[in-house]
Amino acid sequence: MRALGIILAGGNNNRMRELSNKRAIAAMPVAGSYRSIDFALSNMANSHIQKVAVLTQYNARSLNEHLSSSKWWDFGRKQGGLYVFTPTVTTGNSWWYRGTADAINQNLSWLKHSHEPYVVIASGDGVYKLDYNKVLEYHIQKRADITVVCTECREADPSRFGVIKMNEDFRIEEFEEKPMVSDSNIISTGIYVIRRRQLIEMIERCAQEDRHDFVKDILIRYKNLKRIYGYKIDTYWSNISTVESYYKTNMDFLKPEVRKFFFEDYPGIYSKIDDFPPVKYNPGSMVKNSLVSSGCIINGQVENSVIFKDVYVGNNCVIKNSIVLNNVYLGDNTHIENCIVESRGTIKADSYYCGEDEIKIVIEKNARYVI
Repeated sequence: MRALGIILAGGNNNRMRELSNKRAIAAMPVAGSYRSIDFALSNMANSHIQKVAVLTQYNARSLNEHLSSSKWWDFGRKQGGLYVFTPTVTTGNSWWYRGTADAINQNLSWLKHSHEPYVVIASGDGVYKLDYNKVLEYHIQKRADITVVCTECREADPSRFGVIKMNEDFRIEEFEEKPMVSDSNIISTGIYVIRRRQLIEMIERCAQEDRHDFVKDILIRYKNLKRIYGYKIDTYWSNISTVESYYKTNMDFLKPEVRKFFFEDYPGIYSKIDDFPPVKYNPGSMVKNSLVSSGCIINGQVENSVIFKDVYVGNNCVIKNSIVLNNVYLGDNTHIENCIVESRGTIKADSYYCGEDEIKIVIEKNARYVI
């Protein structure tokens, strides 16, 4: 493909509450065996984009560990490959990334030394499948300066998205970033296609004017000066940057049509592989409508839940409508309902956690082995 890729994976969001205290949102586990960034990386690989930069910043250790080997997404190659860029102190700059445009600006030399004519910019916190080749073909056909991939908002509150209004030719006439009220339900997915040279010019101008945000300082400022078009998708797309949307996205994978779309339909989604044994269901266990990942040992009851890797569920445990992240030990007679259990935790026996008005986040750091 005649494009290179940029994945913006450096942000933080306080709407994730305690879940983002120790990891970037792009590193959040999804669907039992994946990380959020796996979807953008897989789409890049499946679209034959051979050169991809991931811009990381906040709590990037686990994300950098996940990206330590590029072979899982077929980026282990002589030409191109996977690049991970973190903020770097130089003689001319000592800032962290101050925004999405500033993140690209601090790595502008990488863009200037590349030769691909187009750039695909994507977010690291989206769960979707998309052939970027089709977006690029549409971009060229429309003779667009920028193409924004958009979709219909399936949530009651569109205020955390960029809301778009287009004319009959799909040219964007209005672009509001996180409006309190809007009469449009078309939202930006945070995926853009733009010519490389034009992106360099716009980013350099933003830097000169001390502007740092790609949406506010490029898309919104230039909407009447440049030909900015929308490319609408109607397949599954979700953003996991709030606790509620993260919970709902994982629960969506309990639906057969969503699992088929991501796990069975070509092309696939790829991730770093862990060497865990298959799930062990001991006598007396019962599992209904749940995703249970490798390395787990189940002794209790699991219903309508997503259980991530290397989880131990003790005797007489009940887990309902919940998400249990990696490497959690659940003691005997524990009841978990409407909760997200943080990774690497030990829940003592006879514990009871239930989220009532909102999703409850369970964080326990008890000693696992006591003499």
